[in-house]
Amino acid sequence: MLRNVVVQMDRSNFTSHHNSTCDSIDDFRNQVYSTVYSLITVFALVGNGFALLVLVRTYRQSPPFHIYMLNLAVSDILCVSTLPFRVMYYVNKGQWDYGDFLCRISSYALYVNLYCSIYFMAVMSVTRFLAIVYPVKNIHLVTERRARCVCFGVWVLICLMSVPFLMSGQYVDPETNKTKCFEPPQKITGIDSLVKLNYVSLALGFLIPFLVILICYVGIIRALLSRTAAATHYPPALFGNPGPDHDPCETVAMQKYVVVTLCLAASNSCFDPMLYFFSGEGFRGRMSSFKQSFRSKRLQEKT
Repeated sequence: MLRNVVVQMDRSNFTSHHNSTCDSIDDFRNQVYSTVYSLITVFALVGNGFALLVLVRTYRQSPPFHIYMLNLAVSDILCVSTLPFRVMYYVNKGQWDYGDFLCRISSYALYVNLYCSIYFMAVMSVTRFLAIVYPVKNIHLVTERRARCVCFGVWVLICLMSVPFLMSGQYVDPETNKTKCFEPPQKITGIDSLVKLNYVSLALGFLIPFLVILICYVGIIRALLSRTAAATHYPPALFGNPGPDHDPCETVAMQKYVVVTLCLAASNSCFDPMLYFFSGEGFRGRMSSFKQSFRSKRLQEKT
């Protein structure tokens, strides 16, 4: 979905250079992306780095949920590690100076880890669903070995699905004579092929995991409500294609909305550490044991 939106934004950028009646999206995009991506990089690296340190230092005989949290933290760190390249690109006003290989790899790595993050959250939702709705079967269904196999399968699947992102490398813009990266193909046929791939990415990378998460949490809520109703003898509660062309000024406004939306989507990596703390099984206990081991280690060094 993110890649699909990026392509739509970049396609409209081609026409924005020819519109003299409206402000260009380039200045707005460069300022917002460079600032927000810098902040996301700092906060996400600190938060996920600390979470990864706690998870690794307390890694003994780990439950499956812990293994999924560990992989989610790794995918978030790898994701934000690619953002500095984008920050430098937008700080330099859309000039790429780091070669074709880094252009392709940084774009590929970003989307691999974005989609891995989504899939790991979906897998964690399934694990939580089984633990709450089927607690007895969960003991035999969800094991540490199976969790490792699932994580390996997620990495392999997403890496193969994201191979098309390696096809778009750097190129020289004939109008500005700048070396570009993170941009769609210049030829219309290439753009049409990329749009088709984007629809596939939208379905496999967003819609399917989103539906899995939604179904799991609806099942969890229903199970918890039914147990509460049974305990209190109350009845259970009941819960109830591209549009037409726009004028140039409206197109620029829509592009600005896309920029803000993409920044919010990238900020997801900053909030995952809070997910570990508030919903992770035993994560707060692991953090307490990590603090105790750290204090005891310091006492031993002093003595």
